[in-house]
Amino acid sequence: MSEFRSEVLKQLGETRLSTAIETDIAGERSHAKVLDVDAKGSLREIHRRVGTAILFESSGGQRDKVAHLPELRFALGKPDIETTSIDTAAIALERKAFFLQKVGSDGFKVYHKAKIDKAVHDRRASLDDETDIKPVMRNLAEEEFRRGASLPLVRFPEDEPIQDSPRLTLVLVDPVLEWNGGDLRQRIVEVTKNRGKSSRLYPGSLVWCVRKTGRDLKDKIELLQAWRRVQRDVIDGVLGPDFEKADRQEIAVKVNEAEEAARDEVWAGYRWVILDNAQEPGGLRVIDLGAGHASGSETLCSRILSALKAEGLLNDSVGAGYIDRNWPPAFKESGAWPLASLRQSFLNGALTRLVDPDAVLRRKIVEFVQNGDFGLASGPKGEGTYERLWFQEPITPDEVAFEPGVVLLKKHTAALGKRSNAPTTLAAVESEPPAGATPTSGGPKSQPPKLPSAPQTVRLRVSGNVPPEQWNRLGTKILPKLRLGRDLQICVEFSITAESGVSQEIRSELRQILDDLSLTGALRVECSSAT
Repeated sequence: MSEFRSEVLKQLGETRLSTAIETDIAGERSHAKVLDVDAKGSLREIHRRVGTAILFESSGGQRDKVAHLPELRFALGKPDIETTSIDTAAIALERKAFFLQKVGSDGFKVYHKAKIDKAVHDRRASLDDETDIKPVMRNLAEEEFRRGASLPLVRFPEDEPIQDSPRLTLVLVDPVLEWNGGDLRQRIVEVTKNRGKSSRLYPGSLVWCVRKTGRDLKDKIELLQAWRRVQRDVIDGVLGPDFEKADRQEIAVKVNEAEEAARDEVWAGYRWVILDNAQEPGGLRVIDLGAGHASGSETLCSRILSALKAEGLLNDSVGAGYIDRNWPPAFKESGAWPLASLRQSFLNGALTRLVDPDAVLRRKIVEFVQNGDFGLASGPKGEGTYERLWFQEPITPDEVAFEPGVVLLKKHTAALGKRSNAPTTLAAVESEPPAGATPTSGGPKSQPPKLPSAPQTVRLRVSGNVPPEQWNRLGTKILPKLRLGRDLQICVEFSITAESGVSQEIRSELRQILDDLSLTGALRVECSSAT
């Protein structure tokens, strides 16, 4: 066989084609042989036959000699072989081969110089998983999820422990981890139910995004990294002379195509959305998003939210009837539902999920109270009375505070409480002497009524150190009183001393809390060395 090949190459006048034949057409591990593994019947060894025909029809790669598809059809066509099978085999072999090149729209030739694809293959083989592949997979996945996201995003397990926030949060699971229903499921259950050693208040706020099984994303990233390295080597002048000018000019296009393919694979790969659900087996609700595709009109976050709404697991708002129908039995007798518990119900699986329960409930409770659907009260004094009670009257969203002592009242409870909380006004009545009585001469003379003096304003200021055990009562007792005045200003300062390792974790959690409360611009977290 080797003697025959040498004689053929000698007659073709191009002995340098030996490597091309061995690599792409007739070698033991040639690309044609790999493609022919599944070919049977009349298509047996179709890729090797097409490659051989291209070699001879293009006269060994001589200048301006090209094998066109009509010539290949004529050379290989048989009654039991469709011409489209020949075309498909030629295209597939050209894509896989290192020395077989496409010329024009339907031409092929075998050349002694390798295509740029060989350099890509070599660079891909030298990539390291830990330093070249996995970091790029993580960064690309996070970039796609953050693009246009309307929800906070945390990474797992990098950002563990995950904050227990009263707001819907996307949890991006590392692309190295795949959803197989085994160990990863148990880890998700544990993190969803608990934060460290304490139970979560809002387990339903976590929306887990997990990649499907398979190495499709890894393959796309490997190809992208290989093209990037080839592009860098060409720019540096390392690979320039070894490849055709047309190949070098297409490198930027190939890099962009590889990037788009990798992004599309992020959309197609992250198809599993997992949420807490006590009614489901294993305590998790698993939603299959199906294969997705990156587009300019939609984001991954909006795609997930749309799927949750379609499944009836998420709503933009709630009505008074929904809250009244789902009033907890424990609070039916009192008719008072603490707002902290109400908010928690929207993110612990008891009620439908809301993207941002704080914002929605503040807006809706103001509407409910003004329309008389519910009442709002704060500062319980016992026996169903409160320091402040609003019902069928305008209130501001600032009064809707998710803290102890602030409750939502049923309509009849609010009406009864409004009457019992009504202030008693005493009208000063001037007493008149009894009929027929005459004033004594020694009696005091009547004085003209004094005109009321102009009101004077004073400014009250409360300051000092507050013991930790009184912090909650400070907000429920003092602040409602101070709101009776004008221009209420509150400045806070907290300070602790902690070890450097612990302080880093606390500082990260404080910043997350301030971000959840939308106070990032108003409050700042500073760290300095203790003296």
